[in-house]
Amino acid sequence: MSLADTARSMGKAFRSYGRTLGIAAALTFGTQALAAAPAAPVDAPVVAASESAAPAAAAAEAAPATATVADKGSYTPMAPTPGKGQPVDKGWTFQDQYSPVGEQGLWMHDVILMPIIVAISIFVLILLVVVAARFNKRANPVASKTSHNTLIEVVWTLVPVLILVVIAVPSIRLLAQQYEPAPKGAVTVKVTGYQWYWGYTYPDNGGFEVISNMLTEEEALKKGEPGHLAVDNRMVVPVGEPIRIQTIGSDVIHAFAVPSLWFKLDAVPGRINEKVLFIKEPGVYYGQCSELCGARHGYMPIAVEALPRDKFEAWVKTQPGGTVGPAAPAVVTPAAAPAAAAPEAAASEAPAA
Repeated sequence: MSLADTARSMGKAFRSYGRTLGIAAALTFGTQALAAAPAAPVDAPVVAASESAAPAAAAAEAAPATATVADKGSYTPMAPTPGKGQPVDKGWTFQDQYSPVGEQGLWMHDVILMPIIVAISIFVLILLVVVAARFNKRANPVASKTSHNTLIEVVWTLVPVLILVVIAVPSIRLLAQQYEPAPKGAVTVKVTGYQWYWGYTYPDNGGFEVISNMLTEEEALKKGEPGHLAVDNRMVVPVGEPIRIQTIGSDVIHAFAVPSLWFKLDAVPGRINEKVLFIKEPGVYYGQCSELCGARHGYMPIAVEALPRDKFEAWVKTQPGGTVGPAAPAVVTPAAAPAAAAPEAAASEAPAA
């Protein structure tokens, strides 16, 4: 074979090899182009997901803070109403009553006891006047020698018995009403008497204790409250539902007494006494320790603040460790879940490309 033939053969081989390389290159770059084409739209959801995830994450971070503020609650002390739940100027009878037991007791005093007392007093006064006028020595020089009178003796025996029965029936009913056991689910407040202040513990609401001391007269007047009765921390209870009051003394015998609620219960060291308190209207009701307990016995005032249930729960939340019902469930923002899932979906699709 001549040199020219050899050159032509080598040229054909190089051209064939070049065409093969061109086809291979075209196939390679074409495949990469096809693979790269769907990859471009994938970037857009990733960016969109990250952009939507930012406000969702911010909302998720803000949600617990909002829940915490709501859990703390808010409470503004109720202003007392003049003449309600407190002594009044020139008052000479019982305070107005704001509990069912108090209304029953006041009714018994006004309708049963006072008429009987007044009638007996007038009757005895008339007898004294008649006896003094008709049976003195000048009007009746010869004294009567009557030894007995059956009719009079029967009358003065039966009439007092009937009077006692009339008094006893409502008295026993009122006494039983005061010591009815608290129903299940009633709010419990444990009242502890100290020398010379009060402590109020709420075992159903986290077990926190509120210490109550008397305000000075100047501080009380600034707050618009009666002097010698205002305190720094009141006993706050829900209105319109039974409250289980338990009393105990930490040192000597005290007595927890609120006249406008017809409530009085001794606080004895080493012994828990219990009664039910039911307050019909919202308000502030004042009382005092009613058992001589030492030098500052007269400086142990009581202030009971009755609030609607929602405001009572708001007050509980302001107390350290105060709880109301079960813990609130965690807040989940619906938009946050898809936003968080989008990057995961994009990441799972990327290797497939």
